Amino acid sequence: MRYSEIFSQLNIDDLSMKLYATTEADVERALQCPSGNLNSLMALLSPAAQPYIEQMAQESARLTRQRFGANLGLYLPLYLSNLCANECDYCGFTMSNKIKRKTLNDDEILAEVAIIKSRGFDSVLLVAGEHETKVGIEYFAHVLPQIKQHFSYVAMEVQPLETDEYRRLVSQGLDAVMVYQETYRARTYAKHHTRGKKQDFNYRLDTPDRVAESGVDKIGLGVLLGLDDWRIDALLMGYHLDYLERQYWRTRYSISLPRLRPCTGGIEPKVVLTDMGLVQMICAFRLFNHQLDISLSTRETPEFRDNLLPLGITNISAGSSTQPGGYQQPDSQLDQFEISDQRNVGQVIAAMQQKGFNPVFKDWENSWIK
Repeated sequence: MRYSEIFSQLNIDDLSMKLYATTEADVERALQCPSGNLNSLMALLSPAAQPYIEQMAQESARLTRQRFGANLGLYLPLYLSNLCANECDYCGFTMSNKIKRKTLNDDEILAEVAIIKSRGFDSVLLVAGEHETKVGIEYFAHVLPQIKQHFSYVAMEVQPLETDEYRRLVSQGLDAVMVYQETYRARTYAKHHTRGKKQDFNYRLDTPDRVAESGVDKIGLGVLLGLDDWRIDALLMGYHLDYLERQYWRTRYSISLPRLRPCTGGIEPKVVLTDMGLVQMICAFRLFNHQLDISLSTRETPEFRDNLLPLGITNISAGSSTQPGGYQQPDSQLDQFEISDQRNVGQVIAAMQQKGFNPVFKDWENSWIK
């Protein structure tokens, strides 16, 4: 059984009513037993939890330091291509946008890699638009070994693949796969995905199952905050995470909580997620899952990113580019979305250290893995 079958049995309207009917007494009970408890996660994501955010933040900071110490992992995205065969109205890469299209060749990839390595990074996230004919498994299988030679940890955020294709990439050194559902509300999903293979809600929903079956080290989940009610989307992502951890317990997990950002031809958020709402969400997930990696991208402002660091974040990007070839040619106007934190790596590290955190470019060694 894949997750889409389980998900189809959830009564989302009923969950929504329960979440919005949550009382402060429910929140207080949840704070007593939050770990691994989906009812507690619901309460901590509810409007009734707003008066308890300071208490949640203190406990979230304590749990994060207890589990991860003062270490914060640093990674950088490497955009391989902005070709896309999907129509997604929130993304600058959507196929109808009249933008320049580019897919990096071997020499261009190695030039990007050299710049990323010169900035100290040893963990990279490979990103591409979803175009399976021109930028599909054969392309990934060709470029991954070249890139893996230079990095200890390589993750991918590309179109969903089949299990055997993920196995092929894992055998070539792939360490992690990030696959974001964007929204767990099927009707909203259909509204924003109007052409291409990404229209298939259930195929995307079952992708983490296929990834886990390939033996990958880590799977990343995420929702694009602003497409629908963020409280419900976050809760449904919690249900997905709970299923995966029970079904595929050998795999590690992470979540990303990106807010909708301006882009070419982009849309306005249906539901605005405030800064305090994002704080509540981060803390709720940390209380729910003590070992979960929580990533924070450059979508957020410098000041807000710095303030979020103690509250549950374990991995951040710095000095990012969201376009193919963007580290060599920063002004080529091929961006997926606008970056908010445009500080360079040194500035981000200085801010981290000022708050007492240790920037970590590498905290693993494959030679120790048997």
